[in-house]
Amino acid sequence: MRILLFTGKGGVGKTTVAAATAAACAARGQRTLVFSTDPAHSLADSLDLPVSTVPTEVAPGLSAQQLDARERTEEAWDEIREYLVEVFDWAGVEGIEAEELAVLPGLDELFGLVDLKTHAESGRWDTLVVDCAPTAETIRLLSLPDILSWYMARVFPMTRRVNRVVGPVVSRMTKLPVAGDRVFGAADRFYARLDGVKELLGDPAVCSARLVVNPEKMVIAEARRTYTYLALFGYAVDAVVVNRVLPAQVRDPWFDRWKAVQAEHLATIDEGFSPLPVLRAHLADSEVVGLPALADLAAEVYGDRPPAARLHEGHPLRFERGDGQRTVVLDLPFVEKGEVEVGRRGHDLLVTLGPYRRALTLPDSLVDLPVRNAELRDGTLRVVFGDEAP
Repeated sequence: MRILLFTGKGGVGKTTVAAATAAACAARGQRTLVFSTDPAHSLADSLDLPVSTVPTEVAPGLSAQQLDARERTEEAWDEIREYLVEVFDWAGVEGIEAEELAVLPGLDELFGLVDLKTHAESGRWDTLVVDCAPTAETIRLLSLPDILSWYMARVFPMTRRVNRVVGPVVSRMTKLPVAGDRVFGAADRFYARLDGVKELLGDPAVCSARLVVNPEKMVIAEARRTYTYLALFGYAVDAVVVNRVLPAQVRDPWFDRWKAVQAEHLATIDEGFSPLPVLRAHLADSEVVGLPALADLAAEVYGDRPPAARLHEGHPLRFERGDGQRTVVLDLPFVEKGEVEVGRRGHDLLVTLGPYRRALTLPDSLVDLPVRNAELRDGTLRVVFGDEAP
């Protein structure tokens, strides 16, 4: 079983690359499902085929699905939704407004995780290709297992106990609906359906994230932030796909400046994401829509590589915590002491190796902490952050 997560800034061609990858996997004889959690629902447009809210075969060996958050709400959230509607009604919000407010922000991401786990455990598929929502939503999606496990282990039991004590008093003093065991039980059952998602997606032998970018400054900056946060939450990135590169045969002088800028950005991508493989796809001369066009795109991106293979081993960038310290760990194979310099600039950790400089975007939790130590040993750079020792 392999799970491939595709994410990127909106408009970079993420859905197209995900669909092309899925089609290529199916063409190699793998039972493949391409599954979209992006509320934009452009997967059907990319395939140029109808896509349902349940897995539906769209080509030999290839099935597709677009998540419908409203449908999942009715299936898995109904008891909780009914309680929330009662609360909103008590607060003076009635009718359609109450129904809409009862669908909490982020539910589509939760339901996407539930479906993903269900598909992975079903045994029906060799490869799951996930067309994730744009990067900010993807980071939120993949952080949910950590956040929910913390809440369910620490806050949820206490909230339930407090509700049992305070609930009867509140019900006598006011008409505010009080959540009972039915509501808490529904939340508990829903969380149980998510149990094991982090272990599944955090196993690099099973799951790899791939960043889709265009050779543009803003897109690259967002991809760097995404790479940092995926590493922070323990998810492996095994490749970067640069989409819409101007081909060499474009020789019109009007494009000369554009090609020069793209060349600079491509060098930044190669250096900044090293040692991850950087795959490229040129700007097509027509829309990449339908299975034949997607097959051509996959051939250009992957060449002879099996699309579902793990394209890079390990986690080049890792975050560790212990003994009151937080450490950024970066693999720098074949590098010796004296060849690397480490510095800070704003939110970035600057790692300079010879003529090349890599700027690693730090998570917010490290931005205000000083660097206590930096050491290169056996091809691994360890940068320790923390308050100065007394």
